[in-house]
Amino acid sequence: MRRGRAPMAGWPEFDEAPARRVPAARPSDPARVARPAARRRRPRPRRVRSARAWSLAGRLGIPGPAVVKRAGVMAGAVVLVGLASMGSGPDAATRERAARGWEDAARRQIHGELRAGEKAVLLDRITRLDRVVTFSARFGIPADLSGDIYDAAEAEGVEPELAFALVRVESSFRPRAVSSMGAVGLTQVLPSTAFGVDPRLDRTDLFRRGTNLRVGFRYLRGLIDRYDGDLRTALLAYNRGPTRVDSLQSLGVDPGNGYARAVLELAVP
Repeated sequence: MRRGRAPMAGWPEFDEAPARRVPAARPSDPARVARPAARRRRPRPRRVRSARAWSLAGRLGIPGPAVVKRAGVMAGAVVLVGLASMGSGPDAATRERAARGWEDAARRQIHGELRAGEKAVLLDRITRLDRVVTFSARFGIPADLSGDIYDAAEAEGVEPELAFALVRVESSFRPRAVSSMGAVGLTQVLPSTAFGVDPRLDRTDLFRRGTNLRVGFRYLRGLIDRYDGDLRTALLAYNRGPTRVDSLQSLGVDPGNGYARAVLELAVP
């Protein structure tokens, strides 16, 4: 009974109102009793093109990335190259268009509609994809960085294995690295050296990943040609400068300082 107020005549004494009675389920409806309430279905998430591409690969019976080792399964290779194209696109729309194009190419290959020239281009892209993924896993770097290093090395005539090893030793794959001597970027190029390779460049340009790789590999390619393909001497000249290396060699002194050995050891798979 509430304090301070006397109960009214004829009313029961309750501290609070009785709980509301909930009717039990009807025994005549066993399905309603046994089956729990149906859960509200959530909207299905939007599928990305990569899922569709892998689904296509599954229908073809292709065991994932191992398809690049099987020259006869072109359709599965198209799927993998399509995934690479999607990953390199600047936005979702570009990735959508790339995936749509590569899925179409896969269907055309299934029906034997790809021409010889298209197959040659496709095989080149498969080779690139295979090597880019391999280098990415080997050095623990993002696939886009691996692709940039690989493409720049191929464009400048440097073996990709040597190019990756050089970037690893020089900067540990850090695009913003700056040495105590003023060398900049992935390939640790001095601004004066870069200006000699391309007079249009300045120090700020060397922080751009593509520009730095292009300049560094072009400079290395020139040193390899200068020393008639002697990689050890060319690498020492890259590290110490060609003038210093030539001076030491003219005196009968070995210019070796361990740099060339470190790069060449990493270049061996």
